[in-house]
Amino acid sequence: MQKKHLVLVVLVTAVWGLNFPVTKLGLAGIDPLLLTALRFTLAALPWVFFVERPRVAFRWLAAYGLIFGVAMWALINQGIAWGVPPGSASLLIQFSAFFTLGWGVLFFGERLGQPQLVGSLLAAAGLGGMVLCSPGDASRAGFALVIASALAWSIGNVVIKVSKVREIFAFVVWASLFPPIPLLLLTWLLHGSAPFNALPSQLNAMTLFSLAFQVYAATHFSYWGWNLLLREYPMSRVAPLSLLIPVFGIVSSMVILGQHPSPSNWALILLVLLALALGSGKVKVLLIRHRTR
Repeated sequence: MQKKHLVLVVLVTAVWGLNFPVTKLGLAGIDPLLLTALRFTLAALPWVFFVERPRVAFRWLAAYGLIFGVAMWALINQGIAWGVPPGSASLLIQFSAFFTLGWGVLFFGERLGQPQLVGSLLAAAGLGGMVLCSPGDASRAGFALVIASALAWSIGNVVIKVSKVREIFAFVVWASLFPPIPLLLLTWLLHGSAPFNALPSQLNAMTLFSLAFQVYAATHFSYWGWNLLLREYPMSRVAPLSLLIPVFGIVSSMVILGQHPSPSNWALILLVLLALALGSGKVKVLLIRHRTR
């Protein structure tokens, strides 16, 4: 992988890891579905008036927007609101790496080398152990929602690959048009007018910071960077790199929220890092070979 793309991987995963505790700060004041709707409204507007629509079929924009906003981030936010610690959520979402590897093999004929297979097994063991070691007060329903969001993210990765989009930033902006209306309707159907009536009083400095970070750092920058990597490299090579996200997510949760992993969780985190090292080493070798052909 090119050095500039390795730097991009670190920046993207760091922002995404930090986004989990920052999102928790926003959820302290705003309904999770309404917060998600606001995030994607601001991600789309007013930018769609200044960014030319990407040259892809309309269905890919709609599919990615609904998967990205409704099936992924609404579920993550609701899961955190139901008791899943942000650090644990940043770990659970990494199940998307395994789903994505499977889609790459199934739909794109990609092959997994032995280091990737071993790395996947080690990472699965580490992530599974972390779920079992999670605090007892975390909602099982919340865990299920976050795992479902991981599946949604993997499907979104497939959409990026199949659409063959080149204008990555424009794709993220225009796809962000589709989640707000369904999310606003769901908020109204589930909670009535209460979240909307309370919103003006909830928009304090902390929630505004959380919202701005989610829009401009975690959505505009990070999804531009991640989707660019998906465009340039095979899915099976990019997906394992997301395992860096929980490292940043756990550390930032310690700093911001004071949530500290237990000794057993630290051992499991090191296991996930070992898995990442195995998978990434294989990625580098395969990409060098590809470029020299």
